[in-house]
Amino acid sequence: MGTVTKAEKAQKGGAIRRYLERNPQTKFIAPAMIAMYALSVIPTIFLVIISLTNYRLGWDFSRMKFVGLDNYIRLFSGADADFWHSVWISLLFMVVATAIEMALGFMLAMLLNSSEFKLKPLVIGILIIPLAMTPSIAAQMWKLMFNSEYGILNYYLQLFFNVKVTWLSADMAFWSVLIVDIWQYTPFVTLILYAGLRSMPTDPYESAAIDGASRFQTLIHITIPMMRKLIFLALLFRAIDSLRLFDTVFTLTQGGPGNATEFLSMHIYRLANAQNGLLGRAAAVAMVLLVIVTVISRFLIKQQRKED
Repeated sequence: MGTVTKAEKAQKGGAIRRYLERNPQTKFIAPAMIAMYALSVIPTIFLVIISLTNYRLGWDFSRMKFVGLDNYIRLFSGADADFWHSVWISLLFMVVATAIEMALGFMLAMLLNSSEFKLKPLVIGILIIPLAMTPSIAAQMWKLMFNSEYGILNYYLQLFFNVKVTWLSADMAFWSVLIVDIWQYTPFVTLILYAGLRSMPTDPYESAAIDGASRFQTLIHITIPMMRKLIFLALLFRAIDSLRLFDTVFTLTQGGPGNATEFLSMHIYRLANAQNGLLGRAAAVAMVLLVIVTVISRFLIKQQRKED
């Protein structure tokens, strides 16, 4: 019996060695895979378990009771009145912010690539500044500028147009958060697409020029198709980050006024911290956010592969 066990162990060891010989990259990526599982998969499993319970912040696990899908039924039945509002404004923010950032980023990248000038390194350095700033610090800076009485934005609006805007009111808070996000992350799209434009071959453009193609035709038939992978990559990053937005809105409005800027991330925070620590319900909302992010990510990746 012992001999058979040793033989099986030897056979398994031989299979592992043969696998590593066929896939030598495995031993190099194994530490990263282990870290990824430890930091993402295990917490996700814990999140799923908590979402099926009535667990509250500060409870001993012995007080926790299994409630099945009650937390999810509460969300989708409308018992949580703010849930669907949070889903709606989160998706709206993702669509509007991503569309504007992609359009502005592409135009700025094309502008930077269209000509060479001495101050281009300085311009690129300026573009990096918003990305280098912590979102909460950037939001605090914008909060000062948004001040309805002493902010610099209202100062110039009154000076030139005699207009005063209450930027962080219930009607304007969503758009104020959107302005900050566009300011901070449009340079990210710009730099990614600019790097792609700089690495493109010149032969297709020379052939197009010989054939008499206009700039618009060159853009539609050469530039955009050759940049499609990078465009999808930037689109994927910005769509996911827009859905996960938290620190900017927390610093600017803390989800208010009322629930005007209570995105899904803020709704999770409010349930888990501001309402008696309802971690079970907050975990259910977090799972819904995870599913939305996963579905959108898979859709964009599938579209990219289809294009390829």
